[in-house]
Amino acid sequence: MPRSRVALLLPLSGGNAQLGRAMLNAAQLALFEQADRSVEFVPYDTGGSPAGAAGAARAAVAGGARVLVGPLTASETSAAAGTARAAGVPMLALTNDAAQAGPGVWTLGITPQQQVRRVMEAAAGGGARRIGVLAPENEFGRRLAQSARAAAAELALPPPVAVMHAPRGDLAVAARQLHDAAGGALDAVLVGDSGERARQAAAAIAGAGFAAPPRLLGHALWLGDETLARDPALAGAMFAAPDPAARAGFVARYQAAFDEAPSRLASVAYDAAGIAARAVAGGRGGGAPMLGSGELFLGADGPIRLLPGGQTARGLAVFTFDGSGAPRLVEPAAPPGPAGI
Repeated sequence: MPRSRVALLLPLSGGNAQLGRAMLNAAQLALFEQADRSVEFVPYDTGGSPAGAAGAARAAVAGGARVLVGPLTASETSAAAGTARAAGVPMLALTNDAAQAGPGVWTLGITPQQQVRRVMEAAAGGGARRIGVLAPENEFGRRLAQSARAAAAELALPPPVAVMHAPRGDLAVAARQLHDAAGGALDAVLVGDSGERARQAAAAIAGAGFAAPPRLLGHALWLGDETLARDPALAGAMFAAPDPAARAGFVARYQAAFDEAPSRLASVAYDAAGIAARAVAGGRGGGAPMLGSGELFLGADGPIRLLPGGQTARGLAVFTFDGSGAPRLVEPAAPPGPAGI
């Protein structure tokens, strides 16, 4: 009986070749753990470019692939998605740009929307109502601000007060602008910066003259930054990030299989490959792979559901900085509901 093919569209050459190889390893690990000999993974090199991704998608569809895992970036996904949709072959892209998602295409990277929704939900659960946004005027900052507006509407909170600043602009000035725009009072502020700029933003907010210090909210890039965890201005800050227990298990299994630690993004390929293998195994006999049904998958970065229309719901954990020098888990990841909530 012929095996069902899953195509892996990965950058196996070019500037992201090392990451592509780690993602290939992670995908193979997912298939090995499912122990299903009816499924075959076939890698296709995108070269890390939109043209290469488009060519890889055409070759994969012509080769009989029933699901495409990848490509990596938003531009590659945009270039390859037309071929996948025209052929009716679902795509599990590895980008975190939710704008690339739609019918037949899911984005498996952990998106700003998922992070913001989770941390604002936790802040609202602690009593926060009026939330501000202080973020750089770049693509990531704009996505955070848009996500905060959407999350506020979903959580029945007032629209957030947002101030965008130049990526290297004066954060003290931006924090005072936020203070004035909010009338001097906010319960929480979502900070879009990372690293040293996040520390400067925290100090600027503390010195902006708010009636009471607003709680600071962040994003998953804060998880591995020990300087933020030690900064007194960030004490009590909260952010959402992948479930640490699930991640630790994946890292241990990957190291045992390949004698090296996985790159941070290898887990996204593991999740996408595991979902794809399960889907094609469930659609044997020529049936369409079952994707988007809301089935729960326990991935390397926590629980995931693929919903209709290309939506991806993830369960993320919530962390805080408590002065101990490391983030502290305050809310474990819970499986998202069938509707993504």
